[in-house]
Amino acid sequence: MQIKGFQKLTLLDYPGKLGATIFTGGCNFRCGFCHNASLVLNPNLIPSIDQNEVLETLKQKKKVLQGICITGGEPLLQKDLEEFIIALKEMGYLVKLDTNGSFPERLKLLIDNHLIDYVAMDVKNSLEKYHLSTGINNIDTTAILKSINLIKENKIPYEFRTTTIKEHHTKEDFIAIGKLLKGAERLFLQAYSDSPDVIKVGFHAHTKEEMIEFKEILSNYIKEVELRGID
Repeated sequence: MQIKGFQKLTLLDYPGKLGATIFTGGCNFRCGFCHNASLVLNPNLIPSIDQNEVLETLKQKKKVLQGICITGGEPLLQKDLEEFIIALKEMGYLVKLDTNGSFPERLKLLIDNHLIDYVAMDVKNSLEKYHLSTGINNIDTTAILKSINLIKENKIPYEFRTTTIKEHHTKEDFIAIGKLLKGAERLFLQAYSDSPDVIKVGFHAHTKEEMIEFKEILSNYIKEVELRGID
């Protein structure tokens, strides 16, 4: 598996758990606001970390850590992801997967085989504007919808996440997102923040007041809506 980053301790990435985070290389989207541009655009230029070394480190830390978050890039591009997760599960770890939702069949396999314990899916925009936020002009959103519906079956704990960008999102988009996620347990709205490693520069965050308005709109459809990244 292409492991391009390994954060050995995190209090943030796995909700309620002391964990570690593994970053995989490569992504099938080109979201301009992505903070991991090097992982997405040039993963081959980043030295890979031997997965056996990662597993050995996690084995030694099992008395301290509880959960492992696998993120990217897009982890479901990794052909041997299941094999790697099985090794984590054999150690007794809980596993959280971050995904963009474009591989519903592989996601279903992981859920049905009890290989993941938590899933976080990024919902980029209303389906009509998914091409704008993902940078993929001919994107087929059928897979996105399948993943959303699969996750909403609530077989494992989950969250949806949307990064809000002034150039991409209007109030009408959040009404559409609310309808798309209707009945979901939770959604985190993340305010855009600039970074040296974004794919495209020039984006801006919504105001705190706008974020609160979007939260109120989404709360008509989703049980729990929380804001991240605002003062």
